[in-house]
Amino acid sequence: MLQAIGLTSTPRRDRPPAVRDLSVEALPGQVTALLGAAGSGKTTALRLMLELEPGRGLTYYRGRLLRQIAHPGREVGVLLGDVPGHPSRTLRGQLRMLGAALGAPAARADEVLEAVGLTGAGDLRLGGLPLGMDRRLGLACALLGDPHTLLLDDPGAGLPARETLWLHELLRAHAQNGGTVLFTTADPKEAARNTDRVVTLDAGRLVADQRAAEFARTRLRPRVAVRTPHAARLAAVLNQEARAARRAVEVVVEGGSRLSVYGSDCAAVGDTAFRHGVLVHRLAEEVGDTGVPATPPSASPALTEVVPAAEGPGEATARPNRHTAPDLPATPQRRPVRAPRRPVRYEIRRLLGLPSTWLVAAATLVVSAVLAVLLARGGGTPVPVAVAGWPELSPLPPAALGAGLLGALSFGDEYRHPALTSGRGAVPRRLGLLVAKLVVSGAVALLLGVLTVVLDLEALRLVYGGDLIPVPGNWPSLAAGWLGLAVGCAWAGVLGAGVFRATAAGVAAVLAVPVAVVPALRAVLTRVPTRPVTGLPARLRELLPTQWPTAGDRWLDGALRVVGQPVGVALVLSLASLLGAYLLTGLRRGARW
Repeated sequence: MLQAIGLTSTPRRDRPPAVRDLSVEALPGQVTALLGAAGSGKTTALRLMLELEPGRGLTYYRGRLLRQIAHPGREVGVLLGDVPGHPSRTLRGQLRMLGAALGAPAARADEVLEAVGLTGAGDLRLGGLPLGMDRRLGLACALLGDPHTLLLDDPGAGLPARETLWLHELLRAHAQNGGTVLFTTADPKEAARNTDRVVTLDAGRLVADQRAAEFARTRLRPRVAVRTPHAARLAAVLNQEARAARRAVEVVVEGGSRLSVYGSDCAAVGDTAFRHGVLVHRLAEEVGDTGVPATPPSASPALTEVVPAAEGPGEATARPNRHTAPDLPATPQRRPVRAPRRPVRYEIRRLLGLPSTWLVAAATLVVSAVLAVLLARGGGTPVPVAVAGWPELSPLPPAALGAGLLGALSFGDEYRHPALTSGRGAVPRRLGLLVAKLVVSGAVALLLGVLTVVLDLEALRLVYGGDLIPVPGNWPSLAAGWLGLAVGCAWAGVLGAGVFRATAAGVAAVLAVPVAVVPALRAVLTRVPTRPVTGLPARLRELLPTQWPTAGDRWLDGALRVVGQPVGVALVLSLASLLGAYLLTGLRRGARW
């Protein structure tokens, strides 16, 4: 059950509120239509119900506010506009990624695809979907969490008659299973045919709340649509004959050549036109819209609501509205939703579901192998430099650049193609989602670094032979520094894109380490005397109650030497600064941690 009480949007500049003191109730087991012309406030009303629009009022979902529901996606399914998502992602990949965010199993994606008639289309890309399939996918996303309530903004817009029929059969089935359905539409005929209740809006105000049968009797009337070049003459003779026969016939001139005749039929209108020699181009019986009911003038619209009267069907009366906007709390603007229930699984599916991930990884490996072969050709390049494929002209090796780019895409794609929030504001800036992105990007960077070294060594052995590629004696510290560089660049990309909300900013944060931070740090270190930390592992061992193995001293000493390098210090400083900026910007924007 959905209960919206006193919804009032915040006016912008000198314009009146798009929604004013709207109270709506949608019952379980029923389909309710929010009817209104373009600009009547239907979409704004839905956004107020979802706490996406600044304003006042309360909306209860089975007695609870949306902010009180632990997992909103499992209570409310939403379709607002087009389906958001990366155009290169497949339908199945999109649903599995969103399923991980909702905590739904991966098999749920195939279930909803079957439910909306897209069983064989799971491998299609989002960017190439026609309108009908796009709407079906939107419903699949709304049904993914098996919600009780569906809020749909004009779900049948632009669909052919067959697709519209299927859509309303699906909504009816959801209501028959005990769910609540509320959708907006501008077509009164669609509302009368496919709903149990029709709520009519005009200029953001509630003007009628009726059962579908009452709505059809009061709002929709049968008429005869006539098109003739002599509209005025035919209207005059029709009115003359109706008065003579004392029949209640109303003739309305719709335009220069169109008439609407109420209270008659095609046979009677055609006979009259024939007897008077009036040429008729079109004659058809249809259902006409009588227009939006007027708001009762006896009370202020902000303090009344129009409901069906008890005296008779279809009549409306005004009564004081006990829910007035000034007494209700304000709705927070664009409140970020909660982070995914399973953030690591969500991030893995987000990463692996895009072709760009595989392209970046493949390009990194190929470029690094080619550079390694070219650098080792002269014979004067050190083996570690050749294996890393790191020429002097490049600020970073290809593996570090590739890891940084993948890290930047982790947040950059979220902001460029938002799918996680589906129109619910900015990407949730919660620590759970950030940690998941750092963990996954770090693991990808480690894997990319190892694969790069293995592939480069094999390329060098293939081209120059194994005897010419000796293994350095200090390979453990070199390996630690190499993997630390890759992971640090990946994390810099993640944090940079998260702070500045763009992939390019994440890549810039990665390049800033060798281009700007390292030279500045070296200049400082050459002027300031430094003191070595020799023997620090042994001193730390003395402070701890338990003793670690002696081999741990060598590993800790090697890690300190790696971090103590200018590049390591620069990475640590950059990551600390970006993390602080991420936390500060999240707190400043009111994110829920």
